[in-house]
Amino acid sequence: MTLSSARSGVRAGVLTAALAALLCTPANARSVASAESPAARPAAVQADVPAGVTAGVAVFDRRTGTFTEQLNTSAQFRSASVVKLLIALDVLWNRSPDALSATDRARIDTMLRGSDDAAASTFWSNNGSGAIVDRMVTRLGLTDTARPPSTHPGYWGYTALSARDTVKIYRHLLESAPAATRDFLLGGLRQSTRCATDGYDQHFGIAGSFNRPWAVKQGWSGFSSGGCTAPNTAAAKDTGAAEAAGEPAAADARTPAGADAVDLSRPALHTTGLVGEGDRSIVAVFTLHPGGTSYGKAYTDIGRLTRSLNVPGAARPAGTWVGTWGSGVRVRTQATTTSGAITTLPAGVEVLVGCQKRGQQVSQPPYVNDWWAHLPQYGGYMTNIYLSVPENQVPGVPVC
Repeated sequence: MTLSSARSGVRAGVLTAALAALLCTPANARSVASAESPAARPAAVQADVPAGVTAGVAVFDRRTGTFTEQLNTSAQFRSASVVKLLIALDVLWNRSPDALSATDRARIDTMLRGSDDAAASTFWSNNGSGAIVDRMVTRLGLTDTARPPSTHPGYWGYTALSARDTVKIYRHLLESAPAATRDFLLGGLRQSTRCATDGYDQHFGIAGSFNRPWAVKQGWSGFSSGGCTAPNTAAAKDTGAAEAAGEPAAADARTPAGADAVDLSRPALHTTGLVGEGDRSIVAVFTLHPGGTSYGKAYTDIGRLTRSLNVPGAARPAGTWVGTWGSGVRVRTQATTTSGAITTLPAGVEVLVGCQKRGQQVSQPPYVNDWWAHLPQYGGYMTNIYLSVPENQVPGVPVC
């Protein structure tokens, strides 16, 4: 990380615990004493929902044909980008991927791998908007899914969706869809890019909690910054796409009050997909967060929730989860500020530290630190200055 990118203040390994607590928001600051060692944790039997979070959860074990987790499975959430699964399936209904134009194949690919909003908006406009949802409800026998409210017909991200209906969608892909369609769509989900085309880090939840193999379709709505950098982030969504993706245009953007009302105002973050060899488990986690929640905080909370789940076939990465602070914190290829930047971290996000080693000394007067943490899920290093621990070296984490 370059020193100029450290915009949020002064931090170093010699910082006292009290100052670390002052600089880090309480929700994101996390000492090593409370950090998890996921490889040693026994399988969970009940979803652990962080305080203030509203969640709908379903985990389906395809080997046994049973659910291992069910929490508010019929609750309706605004889908955000998870509805792109239905948009893609509608395009390919009774059509082979080979029958698509090269342009449409590329649109589906970027819509699934990079969660591209412009591609989704094109299909939404060209194929009947809300009628897409209506068709897929009938075709797949969905019970909780509904087109966006009449007040926001162009906002495809306002489609209502539940955890149990999401399991049905993936079961259709795996068990009923033609092989060519299944392989084409799941191929995109298996190659999900860390940075979405709108600059959001989309490897939270399933992608951050379990080792590959996995395939994911994520969703987010109501956040101001995703803290991710990649060459394709310049392709940010335009105003129309932002609205279509489910970003509230006003504070009162809600459906009318009632039992079936879908909350369109609180920040939403969803992780859905397949986990394990042979796509053994289908996982759907939908979450709403208190107004004003940062992306890093929501990212951390959905990660903790997902890691608590009983997911048959899942392989959990080894390491220790540690909080971070600051914005613009870069992950680099080597333990130096001059090595290539892989990406930036969402501000305040929790990271998995596999090991640590000495590298270039980083100075933020009056503090200095030459220890760097290796982040296996990013394949790179960050300076320990921005880890929420008082010491230069993270206690209990091995040397690389």
